[in-house]
Amino acid sequence: MPGRRENNPRGGSVPELDSGATAWILTSAALVLLMTPGLALFYGGMTRSKSVLNMMMMSFGAIGLVSLLWVFYGYSIAFSGDIGGITGDLSAAGLRGMLESGTEGGIPDLLFAGFQLMFAVITVALISGAIADRAKFGPWLLFAGLWATLVYFPVAHWVWGGGWIGELGVLDFAGGTAVHINAGAAALALALVLGKRVGWPKDKFKPHNLPMVLLGAALLWFGWFGFNAGSAGAADGAAAVSLINTQVATAAAVLGWIVVEWLRDGKPTTLGAASGAIAGLVGITPACAFLEPLGAIALGVIAGAVCALAVGMKYKFKYDDSLDVVAVHMVGGIIGSLLIGFLAIEVLAGDGNAGLLYGGGIKLLGLQAVGVVAVLVYSFVVAYIIGLVIEKTIGFRVSAEAEVEGIDNAEHAESAYEFSSTSGGGGAFAAAGIAPSAKPKGEPTEAVSEKVAG
Repeated sequence: MPGRRENNPRGGSVPELDSGATAWILTSAALVLLMTPGLALFYGGMTRSKSVLNMMMMSFGAIGLVSLLWVFYGYSIAFSGDIGGITGDLSAAGLRGMLESGTEGGIPDLLFAGFQLMFAVITVALISGAIADRAKFGPWLLFAGLWATLVYFPVAHWVWGGGWIGELGVLDFAGGTAVHINAGAAALALALVLGKRVGWPKDKFKPHNLPMVLLGAALLWFGWFGFNAGSAGAADGAAAVSLINTQVATAAAVLGWIVVEWLRDGKPTTLGAASGAIAGLVGITPACAFLEPLGAIALGVIAGAVCALAVGMKYKFKYDDSLDVVAVHMVGGIIGSLLIGFLAIEVLAGDGNAGLLYGGGIKLLGLQAVGVVAVLVYSFVVAYIIGLVIEKTIGFRVSAEAEVEGIDNAEHAESAYEFSSTSGGGGAFAAAGIAPSAKPKGEPTEAVSEKVAG
């Protein structure tokens, strides 16, 4: 399976280094890392102005924490020798022996570890959008570390590291189950544990900065080519198929989402276009190397339209998923994973893996469903337990007062936007050591009131 190590990377013969593949995976790893700051912008723009820094800090905190855990033991759990199909051993803890282990599939083993590290980082960061506006930063980091350890690392092993899901025959090229369903199920669990935001759903929690949302979505779209095409593990035909399918599925999903908005609400929105793009990227992730472009377009349209409709689930079932992580990532991941069972082409997906619409039987669809349900249930249950224990012990949610007045100030002693008058010498001028200029004569001395959403 592309992007996956079958055995301990230090064992067996060592293939010759492929400089082209190595260059491509180096580039792909950097692209995938860029996705997490892109996610910070995407999520940050969708929150209120008084909680944008806390939202963005959750993504940057995930970069710092998960990177270290991956080196200490995460990579070893995910990709070292298999123990019962459930977890790897700790033979590569600390990335021991990786410097001398040579290559696998033409790329250095250490590079493979670095590429997969970026997946671990963004998977954890994705969860944070469900608890925007109301989560303490310290407990979030504690949750992130425990969830990565108990859920992401083992599930990555199940899917890509020689574990039971991959061995069963479930297809997941770049992370429909291991990344998106995994994160989406955990997001749902945390939303239930932390409860509704003050004023939800009566109050309107509108994005405070839509250009920031679009910029974040654009960076995610750009980085996703490393996410999907990089999972080929080489600069080859599978990477080319993944790249074109990623592009056309995402484009189709943008149109699918805004058409639903147009028909339902009378207006297509920029937020809808950005969300549709992410839904398409999520949907095509597990399937990108197994479909022809026409199948990818069909998948994108379905993902965009269904995810747009799925946003309404939180109002029907009364759970406050702040930034629609469940509707986009969990639902989108389920759509992409299951549609492999309908749209996969045998020449791309392997012998016996044709989808129902391409002459295959129901077996592949059944296998995909098993993978979807297993990851969804495991992630939800463990995330709920971790979140509940944190909430009942040290407290996960900020006080109602802090939530209303602004979580950025309460948790970080900062604000994203400084609108106080410069005549007081504060803000950016004070930070730079610049004295404010005197006010020209004749100008009014009253401060001008500036209001920002949120």
